[in-house]
Amino acid sequence: MPRSLWTGSLSFGLVNVPVQLVSAVRDLDLHFRQVHEKDDTPIETRRMCSKDGKEVDYEDIGNEYEDVILTDDELSAADPARTRTIDIASFVQLSEIDPIFYDHPYYLVPAGETDGTVRAYRLLAGVMDQTDRVALGRFVLRTKEYLVAIRVREQALTLSTMRFADEVRDPKGIPGAGGRTKPKEVKEAVKLIEALSADWDPTAYEDEYRKRLQAIVRKKRKGGEIKLPEADPERTQPVPDLMAALEKSLALHG
Repeated sequence: MPRSLWTGSLSFGLVNVPVQLVSAVRDLDLHFRQVHEKDDTPIETRRMCSKDGKEVDYEDIGNEYEDVILTDDELSAADPARTRTIDIASFVQLSEIDPIFYDHPYYLVPAGETDGTVRAYRLLAGVMDQTDRVALGRFVLRTKEYLVAIRVREQALTLSTMRFADEVRDPKGIPGAGGRTKPKEVKEAVKLIEALSADWDPTAYEDEYRKRLQAIVRKKRKGGEIKLPEADPERTQPVPDLMAALEKSLALHG
């Protein structure tokens, strides 16, 4: 189990469930450090004043927004009150939440193994699973307050930080969104979607970019030459005949 990022309680009504917050995902990306290619020396990042060209100490750095400069102490006046409670404000149907609002996923695990803690955790998880509900609430992590959605995954409680409504861009005005389509093209496109349909299996999808990058690192370590792949111009060209493309795709996947 990964280390705890936050410890407190999940509160609904007069019931409190002691919980810990742990990340539900792990970072498997390859992280590179910047070095000077000439002598393999690490590159340093320094804060320089663009006016006098001198390095600025961290304590002398202010924060500007729309011509107003605030100190770190002044910024902290907006920090939310730090509490150790996730207060559930309401329960909604899972199907009502557009996935675009979900941000980072975490697990909520019981904070301790006492009988009362485990029973309260199981009760909340079981009832939410039975009613197919998502709990919405707020909590403070470090210095930021988040809107969160709590749901059940394989009998465990998960917490996802969420984006606020004004952070999500309106899709209106996107070219191609809406308008008329030809019935015959729609019919063929539906056939193609059905031909490509499958049950969801997350293990069937791997990070191909990471695998290619790892292969490049291994090859370079052995002294091999790295060649750029040739671009396929046909992949970026507009379809001249949409109906012909649909029929050809069906022939390949039908």
